Amino acid sequence: MSFSELLWSGPVAGEHVRLILAHGAGAPMDSPFMNEMAVRLAECGVRVVRFEFPYMADRRRDGGKRPPNPQARLLYCWREVWREVNAREPGSWAIGGKSMGGRMASLLADELAPTALVCLGYPFHAAGKPEKPRVEHLAALRTPTLIVQGERDALGNRERVAGYSLSPAIRLLWLESADHDLKPLKASGFTHAQHLQRTAEAVAAFLGGPVRPA
Repeated sequence: MSFSELLWSGPVAGEHVRLILAHGAGAPMDSPFMNEMAVRLAECGVRVVRFEFPYMADRRRDGGKRPPNPQARLLYCWREVWREVNAREPGSWAIGGKSMGGRMASLLADELAPTALVCLGYPFHAAGKPEKPRVEHLAALRTPTLIVQGERDALGNRERVAGYSLSPAIRLLWLESADHDLKPLKASGFTHAQHLQRTAEAVAAFLGGPVRPA
């Protein structure tokens, strides 16, 4: 199994919490979104480890476009990363990710038993397919979970998600007028930076970190 080198950021000493954060389907671990979230999380006292699924690591090596690996391989990769991270830096780790990365983490959360699960823009259904929700496992999820979701996310807006049966272990943070990348409409009066900062502070607080905003 091949995945990228682990990308570490955030505090290594003092009071901090830990999060393994996976990328979404279409962007790498060092996309602008992932980079900015890692920086903001670090400022809030969260140690972050990022990695790439095999298809994205292959893209980086040869530049070719590839679709995501089959789910079984994505989950296998997550298990391997979990083992490696805990071997290299033992401690209490949370898991999560952006979109697809968070969904894969949610499928393994109760198995791996992390301290918590964090999903940034959860894909409650595929694009244009609200009739096929991806929520069955979320009804029985036991791991403490934070889902940060844009109110107008095309993969699960506030109105649609209200109709799902979700575990009481799940907490939803809705960002005003935001899309799947947590970006709000200009008319909302909010900026993308404000929403990302609010997300970082909410994640740090949820994980029990010191929350030191910039």
